Amino acid sequence: MKQPIRRRTFGQVLATAAGAISLSGDDDQAVAAGQEGAGPQEAIPVGAIENAVNVADVRQLAREKLPKATFDYIDTGSADQYTLRDNLAALQKIKVLPPLLKGVRKADLSVSVLGKKIAMPIMLAPVAAQRMYHPDGGLAATRAATAMGTIYAMSGSVGNSVEEIAQASKGPKWFQLYVPKDRQVTRQLVERVNQAGFEAIILTVDLGEWKDADRRNKFTLPKEMLVKHLRDIGFKQITNAMSNKEVQAFNAEAWDLSLSWDFFGWLRKQTRLPILIKGVLRPDDAKRAVAMGLDGIVVSNHGGRRLDGMPATIDVLPRIMDVVGDRAEVYMDSGIRRGTDVLKALALGARAVFVGRPYAWGLGAAGEAGVRKVLELLRDELSNAMLTSGCARVADIDAALLDV
Repeated sequence: MKQPIRRRTFGQVLATAAGAISLSGDDDQAVAAGQEGAGPQEAIPVGAIENAVNVADVRQLAREKLPKATFDYIDTGSADQYTLRDNLAALQKIKVLPPLLKGVRKADLSVSVLGKKIAMPIMLAPVAAQRMYHPDGGLAATRAATAMGTIYAMSGSVGNSVEEIAQASKGPKWFQLYVPKDRQVTRQLVERVNQAGFEAIILTVDLGEWKDADRRNKFTLPKEMLVKHLRDIGFKQITNAMSNKEVQAFNAEAWDLSLSWDFFGWLRKQTRLPILIKGVLRPDDAKRAVAMGLDGIVVSNHGGRRLDGMPATIDVLPRIMDVVGDRAEVYMDSGIRRGTDVLKALALGARAVFVGRPYAWGLGAAGEAGVRKVLELLRDELSNAMLTSGCARVADIDAALLDV
């Protein structure tokens, strides 16, 4: 019998960057069922990953396979989970009005992101602690992304080193930076990212995680995983000879949670890679990011895992596009469960989307094969939506398709 992996002080560092729906206690299960577990998205017993016909099926497989505490860590959002549910509801509220008789027989899903052509406008978001979901963790996820022709964004808390992820596949990779207080450690980490062949750095800046399910489950990372994570970052003074209490205490104080906009100037001096800011919901923040010369903006509420009560990302995306225009590339995450969700985000201006929870479920369900299945499902659903809407290319998708 698997023992639940527990978590407490790793909260600000372990962070998935994705969409939303959750379980946490009997009352919350009823609410969650009304979002992902009922109606046309209802999952049925599928037995094996190859039988999954939608992301909800993959989620159900992960739920059956993972320890409850681990599944809840992936699945739940902060506090009352209003933001988590709003991400889904806001996407579902937008209707698609496809024009008829457009004569499109084949859809080309390829797009260019930061100058790199990828096979589809669906990328793998930074997701923490992936070795909790499957022993191969991020190694499996990056291999799946490469096989599907898309980008793997490595979380700084994934559970593998920069070098291990870089060597696992030949596909394009971006790195999500969580910033150590020790700037020498940060500088060395960024240099390793530069040397390993990563093609962009994402700085995730949103805070406020307060997940009831994780506190209820007394969920924390096992000492051996936390030691490896800290050593992978560059804290070589941390060893397995230390007590769990010592390692947890070090981790709680290791990270800079009080960053300001000035950090981007420091980071720009350490790398020539494109820099993206993730966690943007306000137009004034987007305007400032563009004025500073940042290369990309990820419109994100962290899949409802941060401060509860923030707006759905699809609702704020048009306002971000209004101030950014074509001065930086804009991406979106949070709530993507169907190919039609991708279509809606692209129609409102996003260059591409990130998915997080769906491929974390895939990892938990079947490792690399599960991640590939999630990407295949979303790709095929998007292709169907484009054909139905008369869009031969991603560039053909625009707001005229939507009834917002």
